[in-house]
Amino acid sequence: ALRQILGPETYQKGSNINAERLRFDFNYSQKLTGEQLKKIEDLVNQKIQEKISVEMSEMSKNEALGLAKVSFDSSKYGDVVKVYKIGDFSVEICGGPHVKNTSELGHFKIIKEETSSAGVRRIKAVLSE
Repeated sequence: ALRQILGPETYQKGSNINAERLRFDFNYSQKLTGEQLKKIEDLVNQKIQEKISVEMSEMSKNEALGLAKVSFDSSKYGDVVKVYKIGDFSVEICGGPHVKNTSELGHFKIIKEETSSAGVRRIKAVLSE
């Protein structure tokens, strides 16, 4: 959703996700507007409502980096990584675990957007039923 709303040069810089909340860092040089945040929320919630299957595959890190772009140090990953694909919408390298279908996620709500470091923004969000 960030890439579609903010531009294709937007990539993950880090994340911390648990059952209570999501923290997602990404490269972007300015504070997001209220309109941008609403468009991101709306797009994520649209994809949740579309009930898209989430597929996981394991592959070599080099093969995965050809499919999913990351802008952080990929050396923290082993030689084999998990790649999660959400239909034609998203492909990401991640350790998981994950849902099998976006319909399991509930309603996505951004609760805060802030600076993380120079050129890096942070979104904090929650899922509710």
